[in-house]
Amino acid sequence: MPYVITQPCCNDATCVEVCPVDCIRPKPGDPAFVSTEMLYIDPDTCIDCGACADACPVDAIVPADELTPRNARYEQINADYFQRYPLESDWDAFGAPDFDAQDGNSHCGLPAESGTIRIAIVGAGASACYAADALTTRLGEAIEVEMFDRLPTPWGLIRAGVAPDHQGTKSVTDAFRSVNKQAVRLHLNVDIGTHLTHEELMAHHHAVIYANGAAGDRRLGIPGEDLLGCHGATAFVAWYNGHPDYAHLKIDLSCERAVIIGNGNVALDIARILVTDPSELAGTDIADHALEALRHSAIREVVVIGRRGPAQAAYTNPELLALGHIHGVDIVVDPEDLVLDERSRALLDDHADPATVLKVQIAEEYAAHTAYAGDKRIVLRYLASPTEVLGHDRVEAVNIVHNELTEDENGRLAATPTDRTETITTGLVLRSIGYRGLALPGLPPLTQSGALPNIHGRVLGEDGVLLPGVYTTGWLKRGPSGGIGTNRHCANETVDMLAEDLAAGLLPPPSHDRQALTALVTERRPEAIDWAGWQAIDEMERERGQAVGRPRRKFVSTAAAVAVAQNRSRAAEENK
Repeated sequence: MPYVITQPCCNDATCVEVCPVDCIRPKPGDPAFVSTEMLYIDPDTCIDCGACADACPVDAIVPADELTPRNARYEQINADYFQRYPLESDWDAFGAPDFDAQDGNSHCGLPAESGTIRIAIVGAGASACYAADALTTRLGEAIEVEMFDRLPTPWGLIRAGVAPDHQGTKSVTDAFRSVNKQAVRLHLNVDIGTHLTHEELMAHHHAVIYANGAAGDRRLGIPGEDLLGCHGATAFVAWYNGHPDYAHLKIDLSCERAVIIGNGNVALDIARILVTDPSELAGTDIADHALEALRHSAIREVVVIGRRGPAQAAYTNPELLALGHIHGVDIVVDPEDLVLDERSRALLDDHADPATVLKVQIAEEYAAHTAYAGDKRIVLRYLASPTEVLGHDRVEAVNIVHNELTEDENGRLAATPTDRTETITTGLVLRSIGYRGLALPGLPPLTQSGALPNIHGRVLGEDGVLLPGVYTTGWLKRGPSGGIGTNRHCANETVDMLAEDLAAGLLPPPSHDRQALTALVTERRPEAIDWAGWQAIDEMERERGQAVGRPRRKFVSTAAAVAVAQNRSRAAEENK
């Protein structure tokens, strides 16, 4: 019985590395790897050894005979992928684009006389942790890594961005807990640019890797989006996940309809959270204040608006399928929205990408079923764009324009407004049209995509010349694209570049050592939290959760988290 990859797939490709018969695709180096929504196992080649399931950091791989009704469809999804892309096929035969990326397996050698190598990593999310793992794995005892994050807790968007009902996805952090604590020192609650400067980091390290992601969100650029009741997805997601910066955000859920602009995975996450029975969320790590607000929510309908058609929707099939399994919630699609243009139909012939075909099939299935009267519902709207958020003191409605798909001068499909308009009444508008990086003091301006200008992770100055010793990885390197596991191979590529430069003698030695850095951090930020402090916070959150049958109850106050960490430090000192 073959194994099957299901929804929680994080794309870090650990499973690929352990498969003895090489039957998992796409893999690092394949043209589709950077854009795939998940990985797939060839049922005809799988030998049922279970090595991939044992290695999977998010428990996404199960034997086919253990699939539940909720994920049973993934057996066919895996098989369909290999109908389109047979295991022995040549990717170029399908017109796939060139792909120039490292597979993460090159171990650049360093000269024996290099001595201790000191690297700073700014950020403590997935991309930062993968970079730290790559550095310590390749350089072993020769490395000292200092990891900084402005928040009092690590894990970045895994903690503050992944939806609370996706606990399996969050389990990827278990892989990060094994990082070499002697080689890697953690400095949480330390903001680079405020407490320490870029120049000071460079003076204490051979190199600095910026991996602090994309904390901003894109704006609609339409009248009324600053009205009370109109929020960015970044803020809303951070609110229900207990991010300290957003714990006190005022979210009014007293209206019956919410409107989400954008139809990526984050938009579907938000829609799902808004209509899921709070009693089900009570078993997750959702923030206490959000759970309480949802218990009193009046929202019964969430409208998700995408500017293009179902074939071009930004969400992935696993997230779309998951909507159909929310208890008591109907998924509504207007069949008129599924009338496809000629170009989209061409994408759905025998040569179409299976994921694109499946997106349309699932939407058609939702459109064909009979609505459940009286239930909450999520309405998926396509080919529409907002033009204005209406209201006096707060949001009262949103105007939208209907679009049609046309080809631009490059042959790409674009959403073009028509003369058909519509007004949707609502008291809550959430824009979910993408994350964006924030400018970093001491570094060049970000590109239009919100990334640091770079070549394979080597950061470029404003003059286009490489900045010695400055690197980037994750969303700050490539823009807000790819899942958690994508960061593993992105980080490997960056570490390859750093190691090559180090071996070539291009990185001057730092002026100060680890002890000097520790003293500087202590002076500038006495409230900094180290590994022991984070472990104290982690243990306390888990204990608080266990008392009420939840995986954890998060501290949403930085001051509270710091107090727990400092109490642990004082106790350790007293026991010496």
